[in-house]
Amino acid sequence: MRSGAHTGQNGAANGGAGPGPSSLRASGITVGYGAAPVLEGLDFEVPAGRFTAVVGPNGCGKSTLVRTLARTLRPGSGQVRLDGVPLARHRSKEIARRVALLPQDPVVPDGVSVRGLVARGRHPYHSVLRQRVPGDEEMIAAAMEATGVAELAAEPVAGLSGGQRQRAWIAMILAQDTEFVLLDEPTSFLDLAHQIEVLKICGRMREQGRSVVAVLHDLNQAARYADTLVVMHRGRIVAAGPPQEVLTTVLVEQVFGLRSQIVPDPQAGTPMVVPLAR
Repeated sequence: MRSGAHTGQNGAANGGAGPGPSSLRASGITVGYGAAPVLEGLDFEVPAGRFTAVVGPNGCGKSTLVRTLARTLRPGSGQVRLDGVPLARHRSKEIARRVALLPQDPVVPDGVSVRGLVARGRHPYHSVLRQRVPGDEEMIAAAMEATGVAELAAEPVAGLSGGQRQRAWIAMILAQDTEFVLLDEPTSFLDLAHQIEVLKICGRMREQGRSVVAVLHDLNQAARYADTLVVMHRGRIVAAGPPQEVLTTVLVEQVFGLRSQIVPDPQAGTPMVVPLAR
C-alpha cells in the first residue's frame, strides 16, 4: 500500500474536501434501539491520523458509537458530520469512499473467493456503466499483500480459519481506500497471535495516514498498540487521551469494577493493567 499521507481518490491529501485534515465528528448524539437510549448527548471527534481504541464494559455503547459514525445507525437527535457536513446530506457512495466500517460479524457472501471479497472494497468507485476504474487491480493486490492473504486469493472465504478470514475482511477495507476506518471488535474470537497481527495491521493503516478507530476489549493490547484510548461507561465517554494518561487504578476500578496495579509493559513500556490478587 502507499506510504506517507493517505490521499484516497478524492484529490486533496487527507481528504477530498479541500485544504486541511478531514474530520468525522459526532455532536450531541442520542442513539438507541428502543425506549431507553444507549448514547445520550454524546460528543466525539475521530482523532485524525491516529489509531484510537474504544474500550469499556459490555453494553456501554462502544459498537453503537462506531455504527453511528458510519451511518449504519442514525441518531434520534444530534448529528454526525463529515468535514462539517451532516452525514444525512452526503450520498451513500460518497460516504463509502471516505468511511469504512467492518462490523462485528460480517456475513460472508456465498461462494466468494478471497480476491472476490477484497474486490468488493472497490465498489464505491464504480457505477452501473463503469465496473472498473484505473488502479483497481493494484489496490486489490496491494491490500491482499499487506494483510498476508495474497496466497489465498483463489480460496473460498467460507473455508478460511478465523484469523485468515478476518485478514481478508481487513484487506477489503484497505482496498476501499478510505480516510476513516472503523473496526467493531476486530480481534474477537481470534487466538492471541492473530489478535496481535490485526492490531499491527491497524498500526500500519495509521502509518499510511488513515484515521483508525477500533472497539477492543483487552486493555493491555489497546494501551500497547493504540495512540489514543477512549473509555466508555454507561453510554458516556469518561476518559480520552494517550494510554499513559488515561489508564489509572481509579478509572479501572470505577469503569470495570477491577482492583488493579498499573505497571510498565516490560516490552513496550506502555501501561499494563495487573489485577490484584485476592
